Amino acid sequence: MTTPPARPLPIRPVRADDPAEVDRVYDICLRTGASGEDATSQFTDPRLLGEVYAGPYVRLVPELAFVLDGGAGVGAVGYVLGVADTAAFEDELERSWWPGLRRRYPRDAFPAGTPDAGVVELIHEPRRSPPELLREYPAHLHVDVLPEAQGGGNGRRLIETLLDALRDAGARGVHLGVAADNVNAQGFYEHLGFRRVEQAPGHVYGLRLA
Repeated sequence: MTTPPARPLPIRPVRADDPAEVDRVYDICLRTGASGEDATSQFTDPRLLGEVYAGPYVRLVPELAFVLDGGAGVGAVGYVLGVADTAAFEDELERSWWPGLRRRYPRDAFPAGTPDAGVVELIHEPRRSPPELLREYPAHLHVDVLPEAQGGGNGRRLIETLLDALRDAGARGVHLGVAADNVNAQGFYEHLGFRRVEQAPGHVYGLRLA
């Protein structure tokens, strides 16, 4: 028996001052952290992935963070997080986000070669976005939806909500990274109008907003 597709769910701004909601966002990040699949079993520290890919957006740019609301007793079941100016955001991470995490997670916090150690390395040596990418696509986003909320247009509506907010913020283009093995996601973004950015390293997709 197949599972029926999810119904359209309401979208609202993240409640950045609600610790339970922030925890929920971190949990979604972990449960979709393996190319859209659950990465819970891969990490010793269940908050580590969220500290890199979710937390700074909720804390530093809450006006560009939206969640898919599963209702009372459920809470967020998906999110879209973004920034209008990636270069400025990366500067702010270096000033106010990474230093605390570096103290909490020294380089030898986890055994070498483990997923946790790989994320800790990103905290100590974060990758800067290439200037040639940011000239055309200065904004970027992350979107993740739990399996039970996928379908019903929920992912598309989340992204469209953020794209409208990025246009209002004056961003002329937005990019996102996609895992090389996540073919379904690549097709989804292409359907929304994103196109592969050949000059960028890895699988990066961009969309012009103006």
